[in-house]
Parts: sequence; C-alpha cells; structure tokens
Amino acid sequence: MSLRVTAPLLQADRVSRTYGGGLLGVHTLALDEFSLSIGTGTPSVTAVVGESGSGKTTLARVLLGLTTPTSGAVRYRGEDINRLSREARRDYRTDIQAIFQDPYGVFNPFYRVDHVLTTPVRKFRLASSRAEGRELIEQALRTVGLRPEEILGRYPHQLSGGQRQRTMVARALLLKPKIIIADEPVSMVDASLRATILGSLRRLTDEFGISILYITHDLATAWQVSDNIIVMYRATAVEAGRAETVVKSPAHPYTRLLVGSIPRVSLNRDWLSTEPDAHRPDDRNAACRFADRCTSAMPECRIERPQLSRIGPQHAAACHLHREHAQLAAEDLNDVLA
Repeated sequence: MSLRVTAPLLQADRVSRTYGGGLLGVHTLALDEFSLSIGTGTPSVTAVVGESGSGKTTLARVLLGLTTPTSGAVRYRGEDINRLSREARRDYRTDIQAIFQDPYGVFNPFYRVDHVLTTPVRKFRLASSRAEGRELIEQALRTVGLRPEEILGRYPHQLSGGQRQRTMVARALLLKPKIIIADEPVSMVDASLRATILGSLRRLTDEFGISILYITHDLATAWQVSDNIIVMYRATAVEAGRAETVVKSPAHPYTRLLVGSIPRVSLNRDWLSTEPDAHRPDDRNAACRFADRCTSAMPECRIERPQLSRIGPQHAAACHLHREHAQLAAEDLNDVLA
C-alpha cells in the first residue's frame, strides 16, 4: 500500500527571474533557482531578510502571481498557478493574501476606507446580508486593535499610516487565508507603531493558524516576530534556520554583517567595526557573490560558488567556511525550516 503525499499549499520550485534585455542587452538576475514551500506542518512566521536588491520583493511578487518566473514554477496545491482552473484560481486568491509596503497606495483616495473591506466581502460572498458583512468587518478591525467607529466612514487621508496598514491586515483576515505574504509591512510606519502591527501579524499565526512570509530588510524585527529566518543576498539564499540560531550564531559572513549593523544601546557605538562594507576590486567577478565584501574570502570563493550546507539540525549556510558539511539540495530547505 502506497502512502499519498500531500502537495504543499504554496511552493516555489527552482524559481528564477531575470529582468532587462531590450536594446542595451543588460540583464539583472533578481531570483536564482529559489525553492521554498509554505503551508506545510505547523503554521509559522518565516522572515526573508536582505538588503535592497537581494530578491525579497521579487520572491513575494512571484509567489503572489504578480510576476511571471523566467524559469521554474510556483505551485498551489501541486498545480502551476499559471494553469489553474477558474475555481482553483479563486481558491488560490482566497488562501494566499498580501499586505504591501505602502498602505496608502492600496486605497483609492476617492472612496471611503470601507470600500477596501466591503469589496472582498461582496466579491467572495463572505456574508449573506449587509448586516452580517458589517459584523465581519467590525470583528476583523477589532482583531487587529482598531475601533470600527474610528475607521469606518473615513477617507484614507484621515487615518494615520499605522491605522491604514492595520486596516489592510484586517482586510486580509476577512478571507480567512492560510498564508499571508507581507512585503515590508512596517517600513513606512512610525517606529512607535511597528511593534503593534507586527504583534497583530504574530497573533494571526498564533490564534488563527495563518502562516506568514514576512519580507523585510530589518533583521531586528525579523528576530522579534519570526520562527524562521531566510537570509538572501543577490538573488539567492545564503543562510536559513531558526530565528534564534541565525541571529545569535550567524554562520555566513553576510548574516554577521547584518547582525553587526543592528544598533545597540552603547556609548561606544562600535557596531559595524569588524565588518566593513568595502568592495574588493579583484573579487567582483568571483563565483561567490559576497566575496567582494567578505573579510573571510578564500581562493575557493573566486572559482566555486558555495552551496547551502546543513551545519545544524535546523541551520544551513552557503559558505566555503562550512565546506566540511554535507550540501543541502534547494528543495530540502524546508527540512531546515521545519
């Protein structure tokens, strides 16, 4: 008797995305054979961390079907999202929700805030009556810490950035999704409100069983809110594992640079002192993409691209410093994050 293997809810299968070409013929690799499965096992928050240009937002857009991969495929319940039936596409749009960086850009300034909340209720037939729909909306707003009477009936410009962003979290919650992809959800919000919004996201996982892919450049907030962290650099994953392990025992020089850049309350302010962001001209064409900034670069880094290696039960890094460990296939990254 054979056991039936259930396909992941959402899966990036060796996805690559290249931009450019045209008259100048310049190509930029934004995502390089990236594999990841979400929605398997216990709901969790996985942060994807990296500087601008590392491929984080491209990954989010590819998973949401907003950008078509150059190669590879994004699959929903085992099926390529570009080949889904009408019914399956509706399920995909229900199960996978997004929260974007700019909360104001999502709103139409000519409509009241209610519009972004009533539209999914109507389109996805979430309620049998207007009164029931109103109750669903009010409940969702309260769940993310907002008072319906202070939000409904107003125009977007009458709300603060934090209120607008939490309204978008409430909108996502209305559909009871299984996955939320949050692309830099607090980068345009005052520092005093970031903890509140991130707390709302964490609550969605802990209380409602929603897995979250948290895209951010901020390793500090990733550590605070996430169960797992994937560190990206120039289109590829360079380190992955449990948040506590990645932050407290970083194995890749780039992750150490990120950890060293986290401001600490200290009169000496010596962070960044041991990891200078200086390019090495002789290493710009090295096989390792971080070699031109790495203080630990070796001859191997110039000729052989490092692959992800399992350096612990739930820890992997792509660096020749760990070449004694067994290499990890791209599709096995999920085992590290389990």
